Amino acid sequence: MVTVIIPALNEAETISAVIRLVKRSPTVSEVIVVDDKSHDNTVSFARDEGATVYTSTTLGKGASMREGILFARNEYLLFLDADITTYPADIVELMTAPLVNDTADFVKSVFTRQAGRVTELVAKPLLRLLFPELARFSQPLSGMVAGKKSLMQSLELENDYGVDIGMLIDIHLKGARIAEVNIGYIENRMQSWEQLSKMSLEVSRAIISRGEPLQKREGDTLRKVSALTTQMEYALRENRKGLSRMVIFDMDNTLLKGSFITTASQMLGFEEELINIVTHNDTAIMRTKLIATLMKGHSVKEVLDVAETIPLVEDALDVVTELKKNGFICGIISDSYDVVTNHIKNKLGMDFSVANELEFSRSVATGEVKIPSYFLRTKQSKCSHEYCKSNVIRQLSASYGIDISNITAIGDSDNDICMVRECGTGISFYSQNKYLNLVADHLITVRSFSPLLEILGGK
Repeated sequence: MVTVIIPALNEAETISAVIRLVKRSPTVSEVIVVDDKSHDNTVSFARDEGATVYTSTTLGKGASMREGILFARNEYLLFLDADITTYPADIVELMTAPLVNDTADFVKSVFTRQAGRVTELVAKPLLRLLFPELARFSQPLSGMVAGKKSLMQSLELENDYGVDIGMLIDIHLKGARIAEVNIGYIENRMQSWEQLSKMSLEVSRAIISRGEPLQKREGDTLRKVSALTTQMEYALRENRKGLSRMVIFDMDNTLLKGSFITTASQMLGFEEELINIVTHNDTAIMRTKLIATLMKGHSVKEVLDVAETIPLVEDALDVVTELKKNGFICGIISDSYDVVTNHIKNKLGMDFSVANELEFSRSVATGEVKIPSYFLRTKQSKCSHEYCKSNVIRQLSASYGIDISNITAIGDSDNDICMVRECGTGISFYSQNKYLNLVADHLITVRSFSPLLEILGGK
């Protein structure tokens, strides 16, 4: 069976059609969309079509491809671009037949299209110079490829526009069998001159670096160009600003029936180290930094495999769906990690998540964490904590244009007290914390979100 992997960034206009097309193939048992932190409805549309959606840990197509490989359950993988509407009906069969028939380990698509300036002016001349045996490929930069997972998971993929040509060269250098398959006419968006300039630079770097002596491979030619955005910019979608009510959920022991980091410590073997950090460090920021070091060396797949062992509250999806139907913006604020909160956000069809940003390099945690500034105390803060969820609430209120009185916050622990107290409606969820229960406007004493609909329905 085949896994189709679709890296996507702001492809709401076309993603649904691509998913529907590949799902018609009887050989496809899994469709994975790896979202590069889109600002539009890419994620919700992909979910609606039945795809499994993950949020990439690092910006760039290569990171999305690498993580798609990690998550895929099948040996045969097909990568498709999300912005193409002219794929042939049998695209899956065309691209994977050489793998299934065992005549190739990797398949590169060839097609006719409206332009290919970087291919003709940059890629092909450099290949003829440095890798003449690869000059036979008509579309060396094509992103529509298929391969065996056992081969592709051994590759070190570039994060930028160099990913496709770098992958072709690396697979060639491994001595794998490469086939080229014609998929007809392809039409996608034309790139601007600025994008073409950036693409030319990154493609050149990928080719030249692989043609240099080994000792030079860590030089300037391997330095990547990456666009940096903040998680808050990702979270706030312009097309949601017209709505006037918001519900914010804590994640650990609220949406999830357990704590991510506690479960991770048990499954990944650092329980004693975690206890030591928590009991010997009083400040939230120091604890957060030290706990992140325990994640070093674990892949994004390992992280999300841990998250998948923690069950969601049974009616969480139904209640979030109903809230959104009634015009509420729904999101997560957590002192856990964005890689996990984004995963839960995607599963529940929520609008945003805000959490500490666990750093990954080639899909493996580095042990570093970025604490977003919007958690930190400002002159407008209502509490004295240097790090607090209530500070995020105030920024969300300003950014969405929603008065705090129309924001509902739901949590279960000490870390949620200020957030619950700050909002117009504060709810203690299935909590034994007496201080949280005292400041909350409502108590939900069962592990169910159904009472939330009654509480908000009465407003």
